Amino acid sequence: MEKDQVPQDKKIIHGEDNSLVKVLYVTDKNGKYGTTQYTGWEAENLALSQAWDDIDEKIEITRQRVLKGELSPIAYYMEKSLMDLPTLAKYVGLWKFRVKRHLRPSIFKKLSDNIIQRYAGVFNISPDDLKHSRIVP
Repeated sequence: MEKDQVPQDKKIIHGEDNSLVKVLYVTDKNGKYGTTQYTGWEAENLALSQAWDDIDEKIEITRQRVLKGELSPIAYYMEKSLMDLPTLAKYVGLWKFRVKRHLRPSIFKKLSDNIIQRYAGVFNISPDDLKHSRIVP
């Protein structure tokens, strides 16, 4: 694509103007490769916006389940960090079945400070925030 043909549609994600830009490789008038900033095009931006809306909805559903006591706070932070069970298990250094058990509130309450610290480190929060379910929308 030539530099002057790169679409520069206004990018809106989560209902607000976002100054996030990408780099795109383009050719100039002489056919030489270079880079240019790229804010996207309407179809791409719409698809990304819809995808983020779906992710936000899934995070909120998990948050409500944590607040109701159906899941441990680990489930919320896992969703918020866009992780799945195998990924979280690898980051924490535990077997998947153990992480899955830790999603149950009754098991979560019995976790050692060392395990809580490992989860908190992965989620980049304080162990106290994880332990006391300080989840905010």
